[in-house]
Amino acid sequence: MRVTFATEAVPGRPNEDFVGATPDAIVLLDGAGTPPGSESGCVHGVAWYARSLGSTLLAGLAQDGKPLTEILAEGIKAVASLHDFVCDLTHPGSPSATVVMLRRTADALDFLVLADSVLVLDMIGTAEPMVICDDREARVGAAHRTAMDALASGSPEHASAHRAYVETLRDHRNRDGGFWVAAVAPLAAEQALTGTVPADRVRAAALLSDGASRLVDRFALATWRQALDLLDDSSPEELIRRVREAEHSDPVGERWPRGKIFDDATVAYFLALP
Repeated sequence: MRVTFATEAVPGRPNEDFVGATPDAIVLLDGAGTPPGSESGCVHGVAWYARSLGSTLLAGLAQDGKPLTEILAEGIKAVASLHDFVCDLTHPGSPSATVVMLRRTADALDFLVLADSVLVLDMIGTAEPMVICDDREARVGAAHRTAMDALASGSPEHASAHRAYVETLRDHRNRDGGFWVAAVAPLAAEQALTGTVPADRVRAAALLSDGASRLVDRFALATWRQALDLLDDSSPEELIRRVREAEHSDPVGERWPRGKIFDDATVAYFLALP
């Protein structure tokens, strides 16, 4: 298989996304940022967490054929042990991340999606791609974001409302009836969306952090089909460029209300080779 990827941080901030690949697997994580003024209980930060978990998952994928949920659970546990007794892992704002994993075996593709990053599979013989996205956080968040979305992004009032929104969501994180992310509890892995498709039915696949998928699912400037065609005809860098163009065109979130005007954007594109 051939894999290309690109990632771009919000200017002036460390990139809290992670992407990496082996000859037979791809991993993408999107770290959950901590708004200024909010505590996390961790001295390392979200970027450290995403990189630590991402590299641990890649190592696990390269070593054995365990179920993806088991690899993720072991990875969460291993990274938690790295900052236990140094950080407060009981803090509700302890660093967390979305996870997308894709693994090719001899005749199949296994996938795992946890939280709101997106996996798009370009299936042979179908006009529309298969889209796998865990939208539980979005469904929970919809009930709490009205005040934030009504304010101009970049204003002190919006910053305060965004901080309150993130802290409210923490009360719903990693519990039944809420949403699930990779953080400190290995049991979150069992809540991921998983599946297997025949390898010979997949022409291509895209893994996107929500900072990249917003071109489709928030801005509605492309369909999933058009996003795949863009990746096929151009590159992950071009998709991210179009996201940035849209963000710059709406600097206060008037057209597309959102918590962050700019977000880390990461895309990995897998193309099956004959």
